[in-house]
Amino acid sequence: MGPLTGFKIIELAGIGPGPFCGMMLADMGAEVIRVDRASKNPRRGIDVLTRGRKSIAVDLKSAEGKAIVLKLCESADALFEGFRPGVTERLGLGPQECMGRNPKLVYGRMTGWGQDGPMANAAGHDINYIALSGALHAIGGKDGKPVPPLNLVGDFGGGGMFLAFGMVCALLEAQKSGKGQVVDTSMVEGAAVLMSMFFSMTAAGVWKDQRAANLLDGGAHFYDTYETLDGRYISLGSIEPQFYALLIEKAGLDAGEFAPQMDQSRWPELKARLTQVFKEKTRDEWTDIMQGTDVCFAPVLALGEVADHAHNKARKSFVELDGVIQPAPAPRFSRTAPELSHSSRLAGEDSRQVLADAGFSVAEIDSLVSSGAVGLAGG
Repeated sequence: MGPLTGFKIIELAGIGPGPFCGMMLADMGAEVIRVDRASKNPRRGIDVLTRGRKSIAVDLKSAEGKAIVLKLCESADALFEGFRPGVTERLGLGPQECMGRNPKLVYGRMTGWGQDGPMANAAGHDINYIALSGALHAIGGKDGKPVPPLNLVGDFGGGGMFLAFGMVCALLEAQKSGKGQVVDTSMVEGAAVLMSMFFSMTAAGVWKDQRAANLLDGGAHFYDTYETLDGRYISLGSIEPQFYALLIEKAGLDAGEFAPQMDQSRWPELKARLTQVFKEKTRDEWTDIMQGTDVCFAPVLALGEVADHAHNKARKSFVELDGVIQPAPAPRFSRTAPELSHSSRLAGEDSRQVLADAGFSVAEIDSLVSSGAVGLAGG
C-alpha cells in the first residue's frame, strides 16, 4: 500500500545506515530487493532494520553475480550502496555500469565522508562524522567531554535518512526528465544540515559555543531531565512563558524565586533547586501531575516501556512482528497507508523468486546456485 508502491529498488547489503534507508523505503511500499552476500552461514535472527524486503544472496565477485545485479538494474528504478568510495567500481557495479543498463536508474551512495575529499577513503564511524560536522562538540555536560548521542545523528539521521530523502527526490525528478543520476550522501554533511538552526543561532549571538550553556542543550533549568525519587527521570521543555508559569504551579514552586526565567546567571541555582524538588516524588507521581498539560512534560521511558505508554498505544506507534516489538512505519498517510508485510528474511531466502521475476529460467537458476554465484537460505 504505501506511497512508494510501484517503485523497485535494489539494495546492495551493508550495515547500519544502509539497511535503515532500505527499511524506510520498504516501509513506504517500495519493492526493495536486498542483495546479500552468498554465504554458507546466512544471516539469522530477526533484524528490524531489514524488515519488509526480499533477499537474494549473490557472490558479487563472480562474473555471474555481477551479471545478475546488472540484469536486476534493467527493471529497477533505483539502486543504493553504502561501501567505501570505489568499491562498487572495482566490482564492475558502479554508476557507469548500472546506469548504462538503465539510463533512468537512480544510483544512491552513502559514506561517512563523501565520495571525494582528503578523508574520503579513511575508515570512520558515526562518532567521527558528527565530530567533523560540529554536532558532537555541542552535546554533553558543562564540565565534561562531548557525549555521542548513540549513533542517531550521523548513521541514521545524517546518513540513512538523508539517503532515503535524496533518492526520493531523484526518483521524482526522473519521472519528469526520464534520466537517472547519482545521489552522493555524506554523513558529515547530513549531520551538518541537522545543525542548521544552531549555526543560525550562533551567528545571531544567542548560542554560546560551549556545552550545557544554552537554551536547548541542558543549560537551562526549564529544559532538562531530572531524577525522581525512584531513580527514574522526567523531561521538561517549559520554554514559553505561559508553559513556564504552569511548571511553577504544578511543581509547587515559589513564583518569586523562579521569576527570572531567562536570567542565565540564575540557571545553575534554579536547576539545583529543581533537582531537589523532583526527587521528592516518583516518576509516575510527577507524571500524574504534569502529563497532558502544557508544562511540556514527559516521563523518560526505557525501551521496554515505550510500547505500553497510553499515547503510543492509542497511536499504534509500535507494532509486534514475529515476536519483536518495533517502531511502526512513519510518517502516516491519509490515503496510502504503509503496511508491514514481513520481518527480516534469511540471506538468500528469496533468491529463486527474485531470479525468476527477472526472467531467469529454472535451468539458469539451478546453474547459478550450483556454481555458487547465488546462495539459498540454509545453504
